Amino acid sequence: MRSSMSRNVSRRQVLAAGTALAGSAALMASPLGTAAAAAAPTATSKENPKVKPTIVLVHGGYADSSCWNATIQELQQKGYTTIAGSNPLRGIPTDAPYIGSLLDSISGPVVLVAHSMGGTVITNAAAGKANVKALVYIAAFVPDVGETQGELINKFPGSQVLPVSVPVPYTKADGTTGTDLYLSKDGQAAFAADVPTATFRLLQATQRPFDADSFTYPTQAAAWRTIPSWGLVAGRDKAIPPDCERWMYRRANFRKVVEVPTSSHVAMISNPKITADLIEDAAKATC
Repeated sequence: MRSSMSRNVSRRQVLAAGTALAGSAALMASPLGTAAAAAAPTATSKENPKVKPTIVLVHGGYADSSCWNATIQELQQKGYTTIAGSNPLRGIPTDAPYIGSLLDSISGPVVLVAHSMGGTVITNAAAGKANVKALVYIAAFVPDVGETQGELINKFPGSQVLPVSVPVPYTKADGTTGTDLYLSKDGQAAFAADVPTATFRLLQATQRPFDADSFTYPTQAAAWRTIPSWGLVAGRDKAIPPDCERWMYRRANFRKVVEVPTSSHVAMISNPKITADLIEDAAKATC
């Protein structure tokens, strides 16, 4: 009898425990249980965490997206999503809408960064883009409406890049002849004097040429008038004269300007940490 009673008690205990467990599972499956679970604090949750922006980087002439590799490594270590946009280098009418379409494909805030001729592209492409929270110009053109790159590069003496540019004719889609400009093998002193020769040779071999007409298209918009902007001056730049960079940045009332006195035109290659830190400054200030 004692054995029978013991078994009955054990069965009742098991049934009771099972009923309680089933009730808990039903509660968790119900909307109330789900809401309660969602509301419960976790060790990793934070109140109102700031969303890090996507960093979009736009290259200039005589280059491709790989020129940002060292800077991207720095940014990714800081936890930023990065996209190195491929700039067509055909001039504002082609380049700006193309980069604009890239910006439209990104959800969430964007910090838009450009080097050299890429500055002209983002100045046009970012206009009216609500997701672009900051612009960062790395040794880059900052044109105003109606200005051309040709006017700006000749505004101050010191550019030495044209004599080491190689013109190559090509046939455009409409059958007319255009001219592409390539950086020659003798272009290191004018373009990238502070990087190892092996690095320059790789850059020169993988470059994308730009259409010479890029210097003639007038700027259609000036996004820096409404979007907070940052800039880096390359102190030994022989492509865009440093005085020109300082003048453009000052005119645009940039929030912060960093000058790297020893940098050539390719500051994002020779000084990737300084470049990435400036980009992060813009991200933290606006996003």
